[in-house]
Amino acid sequence: MSLRIALLGLLEAKGPASGYDLAKSFEHSINHVWQAGHTQIYPELVKMAADGLVAVESEGARGRKIYAITAEGARQLHDWLVEHQPSGTIRSEVALQAFLLPLLDGDDAVQVVERLRAFFASRLADLECKPYDGPGFGKYALKLGLAQRRAGLAWAEETLADLKSRSTPSSP
Repeated sequence: MSLRIALLGLLEAKGPASGYDLAKSFEHSINHVWQAGHTQIYPELVKMAADGLVAVESEGARGRKIYAITAEGARQLHDWLVEHQPSGTIRSEVALQAFLLPLLDGDDAVQVVERLRAFFASRLADLECKPYDGPGFGKYALKLGLAQRRAGLAWAEETLADLKSRSTPSSP
């Protein structure tokens, strides 16, 4: 359902667009919170058109279709935003590695956390370069992403300090 909502949101915010345009918008904005590629977007647009959530506004050369959100699509987007309680289910390989760290010896655990710290730093740098997509659109998701990456960096630093203190022999 969230891919559908993300596509409706992009169409509502940016106006009519082709599947290609929507895929590019994903790459430059929503991709940091929800990933989807061409192979997912195009079939979903066809389903959404069949469900009356989007309409083909025009069709160009080589079958390029421009989709626009319908009144029903806008209503469903609004209802989802106002009423939907997120499941909170998170699948995170980073969290799984953090959970399983005690299975490693000290040096290996330190290497894993250093790699995770570099990951958080890289993602933070990427997000710090992102402009807002217009007046407020994406602003709050970007702020959330920045806070999460900063929290990840703080976790990595704290965990590295703990792991290194455990592996350092204490003085007699």
